[in-house]
Amino acid sequence: QVHLVESGGGSVQAGGSLRLSCAASGSTYNVYSMAWFRQAAGKEREGVASLDTDGSANYADSVKGRFTISRDNGKNTVNLQMNNLKPEDTAMYYCAARPGRWESLSARLWYYWGQGTQVTVSS
Repeated sequence: QVHLVESGGGSVQAGGSLRLSCAASGSTYNVYSMAWFRQAAGKEREGVASLDTDGSANYADSVKGRFTISRDNGKNTVNLQMNNLKPEDTAMYYCAARPGRWESLSARLWYYWGQGTQVTVSS
């Protein structure tokens, strides 16, 4: 089992950048695929980006070219660099993990979740 804690959320104006981090503990981190999801008020949770154990990344169309997911196995962290933020990126962002090589952005298929960090983008 793995415990996830997100950080780095905040408020930013449109066009700005934020970097989210997720610290993982409790298990062998590098055997887990990692992902970021988000949930805006009144909407379903949606996948943003995933990174499997082989380093292959998968992005939602809405963030391609703006967001970058990366991991640091030495520090047991996964990061989400978000550039050129838009008001529609406003949401609670969640880190997720599951064992094995996995890149799906379907939330129901991920096992472990953090508590989330809020990102607010103003126009």
